Amino acid sequence: MRRASSRLLSHLLQPPTKASYYIVLRDSTSYFSPLAAATTTTVTTNDQSLSHKSLTHLNSCSKTPSFLFFSPKTSQNLNTLVDPNGQNVSKMSSRQRKIKERSQIEEAFESAESADDMLEAFKDMEASFDERELGLACLKMGLKLDQEGEDPEKALSFAQRALKIMDDDQNNSNKSSLPLAMTLQLLGSASYSLNKFNDSLGYLNRANRVLTKIEQEGSCSANDIRPVLHAVQFELYNTKTAMGRREEAIGNLRKSLEIKEMTLEEDSGELGKANRDVAEAYVAVLNFKEALPFCLKAMEINKMQLGHNSVEVAHDRRLLGVIYTGLEEHEKALEQNQLSQRVLKNWGCSSDLLRAEIDAANMQIALGRYDEAINTLKGVVQQTDKESEDQALVFISMAKALCNQEKFADSKRCLEIACGILDKKESSSPLNVAEAFMEISMQYETMNEFETAISLLKRTMAMLEKLPQEQHSVGSVSARIGWLLLLTGKVEEAIPYLEDAAERLKESFGSKHFGVGYVYNNLGAAYLELDRPQSAAQMFAYAKDIMDVSLGPHHADSIEACQNLSKAYAVMGSYPLAINFQEKVVESWEGHGPSAQYELKEAIRVLEQLKSKACGSSSDSLMKALPLSRDSEGLSGRNLKSRVSVKDRCRNDQLEA
Repeated sequence: MRRASSRLLSHLLQPPTKASYYIVLRDSTSYFSPLAAATTTTVTTNDQSLSHKSLTHLNSCSKTPSFLFFSPKTSQNLNTLVDPNGQNVSKMSSRQRKIKERSQIEEAFESAESADDMLEAFKDMEASFDERELGLACLKMGLKLDQEGEDPEKALSFAQRALKIMDDDQNNSNKSSLPLAMTLQLLGSASYSLNKFNDSLGYLNRANRVLTKIEQEGSCSANDIRPVLHAVQFELYNTKTAMGRREEAIGNLRKSLEIKEMTLEEDSGELGKANRDVAEAYVAVLNFKEALPFCLKAMEINKMQLGHNSVEVAHDRRLLGVIYTGLEEHEKALEQNQLSQRVLKNWGCSSDLLRAEIDAANMQIALGRYDEAINTLKGVVQQTDKESEDQALVFISMAKALCNQEKFADSKRCLEIACGILDKKESSSPLNVAEAFMEISMQYETMNEFETAISLLKRTMAMLEKLPQEQHSVGSVSARIGWLLLLTGKVEEAIPYLEDAAERLKESFGSKHFGVGYVYNNLGAAYLELDRPQSAAQMFAYAKDIMDVSLGPHHADSIEACQNLSKAYAVMGSYPLAINFQEKVVESWEGHGPSAQYELKEAIRVLEQLKSKACGSSSDSLMKALPLSRDSEGLSGRNLKSRVSVKDRCRNDQLEA
């Protein structure tokens, strides 16, 4: 399947920033005081919010021992009680005075607006309250610091302090509480900010378990739980994505969407944004089929809420263009791009419009309209700032069009200009530069400039390894380096890159992702070249199992893996197994009909040779009879073209998110 331009993907699909989910207790007394009337919990993501004033009975959600705040009527002076008629009754006792002082300190903390003011008020609370009484105040302080995002270490410290207090309370009451879940969510958020992803995952998984237990106990209503559960699910999505577990992360993102759907109106604008988030997540793992309905749903909601000519709808159309490109429906992609450009132009969104025009040129290239694409890019380059990233992107796309016209000298000049610009941007925009280098390397590869391509990829890999949230990209780059080394005959050097890629991609996309299958296929080819047929057979078997699941047993690449497995068994002299797998190859090609006549003829010829050699010919003579790649010696042509990861299966592909 031909994939979308990596630059188009990278612009639309920047790695998710830290989730800005803040559960803010507007009245911290409500959890502790029977006099409290209500608590407002707000869950915020970027510029969106889920607000519920439904936690009226939050104090009933837990039996956690706590301090009680009383709210006596304001007196005329600190030492005098006043009856309802305004008459002085008696002097305040020291106990009553202490209660009043504590109430005033607590009120000062509650009314503080800035983090600095809250910290000052909190110091006064520490002098007046026992540590076990400060759990909710620590939680609220941590939430405020996490919201501002300037001191995640301090936010984490307050959250850890709150957790210790609430854990002690839970041990005494043997019941879970909503504030405990909120504290764990805060710990997950703060740990994420500090790139402590394993810690974050642990806290968030525990928060999820606590919320499940609260639901089972029925101690809180679903409306009380949903905002916290929504925040936890979105934080899980961000954390797992940062860890490279993107396929698994999408499940959490979809759960957060389901919670919003239960909470918000059917045509809510926030649901439009949430559906687009899910679509973008699927595009990041190149699952365009799953992305399509979510993108269409987002656009439908935004049309109803904002109108056909809104900027949000224009963004939906641009994403839809990426999806249609990934589905090889290039005419539909270009149509959506043009509709998006029209709206962006009307709204004066010059930066977005410029990127959309570059996208359009890439779509024209995919359609084979090279002259049209070049003319588009000539117009765009006049609008870019000198030596800007946008200008570099224009030259990269121009080089792509010229390369397709086999004007290699002109293409190389464009790539050299782009590299010269990007060299100056590496320190300020390492991710963008790395993505651009990946695409440039693919163009050098197309022109058979393999050493240059490998050099650029190694430089890219060094940049990405410094970015903790880009380990999935490191795996993709490692896979491509290994494949190019294999292609150029540097087999022993290729194996460590391929082995590293297999492990990283499994962690990022799951063990059954077809990208992992392509890496195993190439590892098998490498081992076969080194006369290690048993290791090769093992790798080919892994590849076949993965591709049968992810692509289907009759997909061309699945058939090729089966063919390679047959070849490995033949080298080992295990002819019955070799014949068995080769028969499956013949059967699969028969199902492809007239379009696969050449492949079927070759498969039948190999099967006959295997049967003949099984009667006594040597393994060496058999291997001479087996079909070699039409593109390189000793390796399967289709496997070498299969692009070791999904991004490599087309001219401009990239494993993102």
